Amino acid sequence: MDHKMIVYIWDMDETLILLKSLINGTYAKCFNGLKDVQRGTEIGRTWENFILDISDQSFFYEEIEDYNQPFLDALKHYDDGRDLSDYNFSMDEFRPLPDDVNRRKLAYRHRLVAQKYKKGLRSILGHNKTISWENLYEETDLFTDKWHSSARDCLEQCAGTSSQHVNLLVTSGTLIPSLVKCLLFQLDDLISYENVYSSWEVGKLQCFTWIKERFSGQDIQFCVIGDGWEECEAAQSLKWPFVQVDPQPGSPHRFPGLNVSTLGHYLAVIYDQTKKETDETASHNSSNNL
Repeated sequence: MDHKMIVYIWDMDETLILLKSLINGTYAKCFNGLKDVQRGTEIGRTWENFILDISDQSFFYEEIEDYNQPFLDALKHYDDGRDLSDYNFSMDEFRPLPDDVNRRKLAYRHRLVAQKYKKGLRSILGHNKTISWENLYEETDLFTDKWHSSARDCLEQCAGTSSQHVNLLVTSGTLIPSLVKCLLFQLDDLISYENVYSSWEVGKLQCFTWIKERFSGQDIQFCVIGDGWEECEAAQSLKWPFVQVDPQPGSPHRFPGLNVSTLGHYLAVIYDQTKKETDETASHNSSNNL
């Protein structure tokens, strides 16, 4: 039985979700007139407004936008564990000052964001907004030929029935809107808040390095899936398999289409080759010692 843990590292935009390509029309234009470019743009703009509204109203984004962290627990050591049930965030005089007092106030906000993420959007949105969100998701999935629900299915396949395998998100976007995107696109039960990283300031290689340190061990394998050059270069520098997402119709590396079997092929190619090289080196060293 294979007991290896596989860490799947996903990009967000134009990989798990479509947003920019809806807004600028490039997604619809790939279909040579078969899709309504203007309608795609309207759908994308509606998502954009949803994301910013929820980020500002429920996740402190307007207040902490300029103080992005690479992950929610980055300032956890400043959090003294205070009960926040009666804490008045609007009156705590949070200021953009790099001192321990304000770092603690930022850590409080991150803790509340984590709690809200775990509860899900339905605990935040009212009835009417929930209906609007669900309808928008269904319309978007129909317009994109089930890109988003297929991406979700792929995440479920990757996690499988084994608690060993894990999905992580490393996005070039800022942290709070990225968490909100996970909620809105129904990925929050498959990617926990602890597994969402923002490479906005630090870069993807740094995030990948942190992940490698976090998941250390001989029986760990990593696989990176995305559409950009930065995650490609970062994966190559660590000798991890990289799967390039291609949104062109007919490509096997898009949704629907991309699945755990395809990812397994990339994993096998890289890690079987690495094992072969390791075995050859060990054999060579053993011969030299005779």
